[in-house]
Amino acid sequence: MKIGIYGGTFDPIHHGHLILAREARERFGFEKVIFVPAAVSPFKGAPAATAQIRLSMLGVAIDDEPGFELDDCELRRPPPSYAIDTIEEIRRREREAQIYYLIGEDNLPTLEKWHRFDELRKAVQFIILDRTGTPPDHPYPIVHRKIDISATEIRKRVASGQSIRYFVPQAVEEIIQQEKIYQEQAK
Repeated sequence: MKIGIYGGTFDPIHHGHLILAREARERFGFEKVIFVPAAVSPFKGAPAATAQIRLSMLGVAIDDEPGFELDDCELRRPPPSYAIDTIEEIRRREREAQIYYLIGEDNLPTLEKWHRFDELRKAVQFIILDRTGTPPDHPYPIVHRKIDISATEIRKRVASGQSIRYFVPQAVEEIIQQEKIYQEQAK
């Protein structure tokens, strides 16, 4: 069995994340893709939305998608969130699975600085999810689709009162509106 682990802040989850996850699942024949929201990434600032809201948004975004699952293991551990800890936890449950770790290409510059990277590299095969459309300069398999949507842009659009329709699933947009998140411009 092959599974993909898709870690990230998902602040918020958007159609770019979902399109690339589905494409990776189909291209690499994953039985499932497990979305793992980070509590706090070691290389990024604190998320704008709370862990519970990000978990809710992820849940509604993948609710009707067969083969997509949600795991809150990083939110249950004290921050920062380390991929190796997540892989070890999932490995205990999925003993026979080949594990692939899906990362956005924006994480490549810091990848070798990740906590216990040598162990992580032996435990998983990395697959790079690239929305930029630029030619790769790394040895990893890639899912390449030019998608000009980012969580940063979505947060800015919400803060400036612009629509985010078609950027995120409708249920995610409803949570953003109900919870009144991202309304203040990030500093």
